[in-house]
Amino acid sequence: MQKGKTHCCRTTAAEKGSSGKMIFSRKKKEPAAAVEKESLPEENEILKMKGITKDYVMGDEVSHVLKGIDLTVTKGEFLAVLGPSGSGKSTLMNIIGCLDTPTSGDYWLSGRHIAVQSEATLARIRSKEIGFIFQSFYLLQRQTAFENVELPLIYSGMSEKERKKRVREVLERVQLADKMDHYPNQLSGGQQQRVAIARAVANNPTILLADEPTGALDQNTGRQVMELFHSLNEEGRTIIMITHDSKIAAHAQRIVRILDGNISAGGLEDA
Repeated sequence: MQKGKTHCCRTTAAEKGSSGKMIFSRKKKEPAAAVEKESLPEENEILKMKGITKDYVMGDEVSHVLKGIDLTVTKGEFLAVLGPSGSGKSTLMNIIGCLDTPTSGDYWLSGRHIAVQSEATLARIRSKEIGFIFQSFYLLQRQTAFENVELPLIYSGMSEKERKKRVREVLERVQLADKMDHYPNQLSGGQQQRVAIARAVANNPTILLADEPTGALDQNTGRQVMELFHSLNEEGRTIIMITHDSKIAAHAQRIVRILDGNISAGGLEDA
């Protein structure tokens, strides 16, 4: 899904040593340059990107994956990023989710300039502000639905009493109150994805970031998941959905089309 070598929240440079072998070195985080006032996000803009690029070094070649992305997402919006395989949408998702950093450009999330945040702060952002939903669910097979949803709440430091209550609330919200003690292999694909959605919303994140959320589901089950997304969005949750499927993208309020690392001309449109 990703191109080149991706490291969490740092850009990696490759250089040739005396032996001719590639040596990967970590770049130190440089102080961010002064940002022009007109580039700063407005109060209702939960996410803003300006001139985002991403390059990957592969041997003697440099692959330019993102080529100057400008993107703004407002609070409570349901946005689809639509593009084919190799378009750069997965790389963009990784940067939005603070799983990777851009080569250049500015990115603000909830008013924070991401480039100047410490690794510890980025970890807290990933834990508490972004709810990740993946095509393959990524449930722990030896833990029940309840335990899978509870895990991020344990990491966040929530008390046992509070997290037990919260887990029940979110599993009831996704209509799995009767499946709390089931293991993933006892659940259908749609039920597993609903457990994953419950896990993503458990910490009340600022953004739900969904990567091909219906890709492993049949058409009817995928439609049920999208209905749940609509319901969550109506509650005021901001959703960014990455997809190659125009029919799935049509469920969003707005579509951004990405092709060859660029937001294509006329790429912003109402769904």
